[in-house]
Amino acid sequence: MRPTEDKHRHQGLRKKLVDQLRSNGISSEQVLTAIGHIPRHFFLDSAFDDIAYENRAFPIGEGQTISHPYTVAYQTQLLAIKRFEKVLEVGTGSAYQAVVLATLGVQVYTIERQRKLFESNKQFRWLQSQPGIKFFYGDGFEGLPTFAPFDKILITAAAPHIPPKLVAQLKPGGVMVLPVGEGETQQMCRVTNEENGNLRIERFEQFSFVPMLTGKES
Repeated sequence: MRPTEDKHRHQGLRKKLVDQLRSNGISSEQVLTAIGHIPRHFFLDSAFDDIAYENRAFPIGEGQTISHPYTVAYQTQLLAIKRFEKVLEVGTGSAYQAVVLATLGVQVYTIERQRKLFESNKQFRWLQSQPGIKFFYGDGFEGLPTFAPFDKILITAAAPHIPPKLVAQLKPGGVMVLPVGEGETQQMCRVTNEENGNLRIERFEQFSFVPMLTGKES
């Protein structure tokens, strides 16, 4: 059962979370403001209500997790979102990250390979009231070529390599942020599709994500 009330207690916990993220190096006020507005406890079972604003990942079913708030903030900050951009997200999961992106004023196209999670998000009434998000059930490695090109692409699972079909769906000058690696930890990377056709790859901190898998799970 999902919570449906956003109480003063939750709002106070979000403020503490934002303060913690800022002290841990998240400097984008846009990102911090978005996280400060979004009721993260709505994306979790009510059993997690008292701890929903801790900087932790929590299970959401189908072997998947809602990412640490720091991870969400870190990836979003690396994307350097601008209003009205078109953003592809690979790995909808709980849809929390998608809402963070949409709150920044972009059009989000988000893919989930787990049918149960996809259906759960489609039935999530509060989520239906959030503008700017289109949900798709499919293989994230394939992307959404019908809707390409994208200004930004965000991958929320550990990719074994930089997926070439997703690179091909970036606009010239577009940016993709993703964790790369097959071990217990992965390196966060930012890939820029430069105007001359070259790829510029920047490497950042180590994180731990669930693996990015091919195909779809019914």
